[in-house]
Amino acid sequence: PAKKKDIRDYNDADMARLLEQWEKDDDIEEGDLPEHKRPPAPIDFSKIDPGKPESILKLTKKGKTLMMFVTVSGNPTEKETEEITSLWQGGLFNANYDVQRFIVGSNRAIFMLRDGGYAWEIKDFLINQERCADVTLEGQVYPGKGAEGGEKVKNKTKPEKAKKKKDADKKSDSIKEDNRATKQREDL
Repeated sequence: PAKKKDIRDYNDADMARLLEQWEKDDDIEEGDLPEHKRPPAPIDFSKIDPGKPESILKLTKKGKTLMMFVTVSGNPTEKETEEITSLWQGGLFNANYDVQRFIVGSNRAIFMLRDGGYAWEIKDFLINQERCADVTLEGQVYPGKGAEGGEKVKNKTKPEKAKKKKDADKKSDSIKEDNRATKQREDL
């Protein structure tokens, strides 16, 4: 039998256990559950267009939090990026899209969406903005109006993965050739 403790002597762990006991029998509505505990929304396969892989992604991301990276064209300062993306966020807010914005660099921002089903509509809005260089959504890079001439490649995938693999292959070859620590330090 558990030893009875005076309520005034409870510490944080005791209070957490007490809260768990109270919540154990509670009926929590699905909307109040954290996203990872909610059952996935049923997918209506009749709405899927086999010619458009984006339609499948739209339906699978519906109701889930999704993030997209946006790059501002030119060479803006962090303050300019803040102002420009704030204007975009305001435009999206006026169109009833729930978007949060986080600046992650001098020319990059993350747009976080509560409902990923709207991500492609928001992406279309963003790439039509004059100062938008590109939008990265689900590993796909979509060039914007502000992309420079050399950057405008339609719907390319991120080149970093292939580049990293090539660099890793080069490093492994150099390690095989000469196994001295100084050689590895030079490669880094």
